[in-house]
Amino acid sequence: MQACIAMADTKQSTRSLPIWGAIAGVLVAAFDTVLLRWLGLSFTWSSRDATLTMGAFMAVNYGLLGFLIAWMFEARRRERRSTRLLAESAEAIARIRGRLAETEKLAALGELSTAVAHEVRNPLGVIRSAAQSLGETETDDEGKRACAFIVAEIDRLSSVVSSLLALARPLTLERHAVSANEIFEHARLLAAETMRARNVALAVRVPPGLPPLEADADLLCQVVLGLVINAAEASPIGGEIVLDAGASESGVDLTVSDSGPGVPPELRERIFEPFFTTRSQGTGLGLAIARRIVEAHDGRITVAPGAGGRGARFSLRIPAAAPARKVA
Repeated sequence: MQACIAMADTKQSTRSLPIWGAIAGVLVAAFDTVLLRWLGLSFTWSSRDATLTMGAFMAVNYGLLGFLIAWMFEARRRERRSTRLLAESAEAIARIRGRLAETEKLAALGELSTAVAHEVRNPLGVIRSAAQSLGETETDDEGKRACAFIVAEIDRLSSVVSSLLALARPLTLERHAVSANEIFEHARLLAAETMRARNVALAVRVPPGLPPLEADADLLCQVVLGLVINAAEASPIGGEIVLDAGASESGVDLTVSDSGPGVPPELRERIFEPFFTTRSQGTGLGLAIARRIVEAHDGRITVAPGAGGRGARFSLRIPAAAPARKVA
């Protein structure tokens, strides 16, 4: 739609600008004729006054020159605008192709997740129950450690299966007006144990008068909590994580900043792809699920360097609630 409007504007300006150039040329010719007459110069032809004839001749030539200059200028401008529109169209096509490829991947992942959940979850539950019972009756310390290790690994595998199902399952949003402070405080409460274990400080900065968000509070809190946990694992002992909020033209920005090593520029787009991870124990599903939730809110999630180029700064742009809505 925007491309069509731009092309219509281009056609209209193409018709009008050369005409104005011709008019400007005629006016310059008239001004020059009057100026020359005022300076005492006259034009004669066969002893007759030819000032008007010369003025008309200059008007035709100046008008034609102005028309051609304006037409060339408009052609250059039209060419630049067409190049820009082609580049934007190419980027849009690339984004659509990427979304289609991701949709196909998610469809295949959904079928795989269902099969995995059906075939793996029940046996894992039986093994976990047996290992837990064995650990409670085991008297040898090494045997207890082995049983605890089995239970922990089964819990990790169950978490992977749950993440697969969450990524493939269609999202159903229950949107209502919710404040950024409510999202942050809920995430801080759930992440408190991790913060204490990592000895990482967590600061919340929400300016007064910030408009509420139109969002599913539980799903959005899940995204922020996941980012906070990732930031805690990336931050050094004694580091700090900052939750910040601010208004933007299209909604409200929620940011999670850490003091870790940051994300290299070449990986800032790939980290949101399913199964892509830089951690040895990671599954590569957390940020993919986060992006899916944010985009379901008609929002956007991005990552950039933190303040001073240190750490990572994840930004969520979520639409604001309608002015008539009240915060729940």
